[in-house]
Amino acid sequence: MSFPFVRRSSFAGAMTVPFILLLAACASQPKPPAEAEALPPPPVVPRVMPVEAEPRAPATQPAASLFSTMLQGPVSSMLSYADKVRPLNGADLSAEIARIGDPGDSPTVQMQLALLLSQTRVPADLARALGLLQRVIANPAPEAQPLQPLARALAARYVEQRRVEDDRDRQVQQLRDSQRRIDQLNDRIEALRAIERSFARPNMNPAPAAPPAGSKPSQ
Repeated sequence: MSFPFVRRSSFAGAMTVPFILLLAACASQPKPPAEAEALPPPPVVPRVMPVEAEPRAPATQPAASLFSTMLQGPVSSMLSYADKVRPLNGADLSAEIARIGDPGDSPTVQMQLALLLSQTRVPADLARALGLLQRVIANPAPEAQPLQPLARALAARYVEQRRVEDDRDRQVQQLRDSQRRIDQLNDRIEALRAIERSFARPNMNPAPAAPPAGSKPSQ
């Protein structure tokens, strides 16, 4: 009676091994498409864009650098000198011009003399000041290079000042010419009035009286 029992046990063991292999194969197979679609999608990580610096206007940076440069070195000294000589009167300006004398080839002294000459209100002095500034602008020496931006600005201002003064002198000359013509016309009008008064003046020598009618003239 033990033989059938042994055969059933062997049959059960033989069936257990394929069943285990089948379970392992099912576990290793991929999930059906429907089950895969049911899974939630992976979270989307937002892309971080780099923050760029705000662009600066191209005309702002050179102006700022030029302003900072003008507050340093010889330009600052020149601006201080211009502020010192600005309130000088005619006599003090002449004394300062005489003290400086011939500027030679020094760009600093040339600009100082140009600042003084531009305040005399004499057209010849303004033209000389403009010539001194042109020498500073054209000077390639290292001493002149820091002063050249200020020299160009002053030269442009002096050119405009010279144009305004020329227009003013032209208007003054036109006014003088108009006044001279008015005076000439007044003289002519006065001469005509004198002639008119001479015609209207009474005759101081009366004409002889006519003889009465019927009388014979004396022999």
